[in-house]
Amino acid sequence: MTTTEQSATEQTIRRDDRAHVFHSWSAQAKIDPLPIERALGVNFWDYEGKKYLDFSSQLVNVNIGYQHPKLVSAIQEQAGKLCTIAPSFANESRSEAARLISELAPGTLNQVFFTNGGAEANENAIRMARIHTGRPKVMSAYRSYHGSTAAAIALTGDPRRWANELGYAGIPGVVRYFGPYLYRSAFYAQTPEEETARALAHLRDVIQLEGPQTIAAIISETVVGTNGILVPPPGYLEGLRAICDEYGILMISDEVMAGFGRCGEWFAVDHWSVTPDLITFAKGVNSGYVPLGGVILSDAIAATFADRPFPGGLTYSGHPLACASAVASINIFKEEGIVENAREIGESVIGPALREMEQRHPSIGEVRGLGVFWALELVKDRQTREPLVPFNAAGADAAPMNEFMTACKNNGLWPFVHFNRTHVVPPCTITAEEAREGLAMLDDALTTADQHYTGT
Repeated sequence: MTTTEQSATEQTIRRDDRAHVFHSWSAQAKIDPLPIERALGVNFWDYEGKKYLDFSSQLVNVNIGYQHPKLVSAIQEQAGKLCTIAPSFANESRSEAARLISELAPGTLNQVFFTNGGAEANENAIRMARIHTGRPKVMSAYRSYHGSTAAAIALTGDPRRWANELGYAGIPGVVRYFGPYLYRSAFYAQTPEEETARALAHLRDVIQLEGPQTIAAIISETVVGTNGILVPPPGYLEGLRAICDEYGILMISDEVMAGFGRCGEWFAVDHWSVTPDLITFAKGVNSGYVPLGGVILSDAIAATFADRPFPGGLTYSGHPLACASAVASINIFKEEGIVENAREIGESVIGPALREMEQRHPSIGEVRGLGVFWALELVKDRQTREPLVPFNAAGADAAPMNEFMTACKNNGLWPFVHFNRTHVVPPCTITAEEAREGLAMLDDALTTADQHYTGT
């Protein structure tokens, strides 16, 4: 394709997009989406030929990288064999995907209910929990995101929930609590041990005041994703599991973002050797090559529906193309050591580099993360910890982060930015050399954030 042809194609894409595509989470008249021509590995290119190293993995889902040839081939092969079949039938790719996922899951989580994505997975997980326990309430954290469907957005704690509550209060029975976040502790903790103890005490207090006999489940992101890459302090998840066991409450681990290699383990809960009752997944299971999500059920919960019909279903549950891609992806992860690569890159490259940057850039208030799941919390003042931009900033208030984001893109780095943080979340397949290349671009862009630093 010539330069002229590329330019014409880009203009056509922009025109048709603006005329006909209604975009999520956006004021339609205020956006101008960048047309993307192609992608490979950890990079993608626009129609002007500019290459971007992807430090966002799109929406933290392209764990295997772009256009992995074995994964593309598996989808093509399945399409040639059987494109679709209803969920009521047994199907080879669906059965194999469920078996492989169950074998990776901890404990007795041995059955999989397939969905089209993470929001539907969380919707069905709470449905299962309520029916299994016969209790109405579900507890979720303020700093959380669980999806944008009706129940999932009601579970969500972050500000995207607010506009969805217009005219109604969401699904009934959602109770919120504060999870651990030592850097901005709601409990005035000074150490990880204090944060764990006080966060668990707070959780227990909320349960007591709500009535433990009314609570079906506590849902939490194992490592909070979009709302900060909040890695739980030592002992917190173990304590959460113990509290759930004490009161007969189900533990639901939302691993939509944190699972399938992102944290350097198959599932993030493996890092703490904790077994939930239900795990929800999506994104990294097949890197979004075909839409897929699901719920992994314990044997005890599955038994509830042995003779009682489960009152839920989806036309495309366990879609053959999606499941074939999941099978291929899991096998590729095993063959190429992708989980191990994510763990090693985090420990030896990303973590050390970010901590070194923290010593040179005053705007970095905290570095936290594991695997290929990291965050830099940017501040105006390290002593007061005033965020670089206000909570949920927009317009002129968000300018410092917008300047930083623009600097990253000008350098050829595509960042993941949320509130006053930038997240370092490249594909799990990234090499040490590629990671260092992206980190150098990030390092340079951080000088724009430093310009807004007002501390001493």
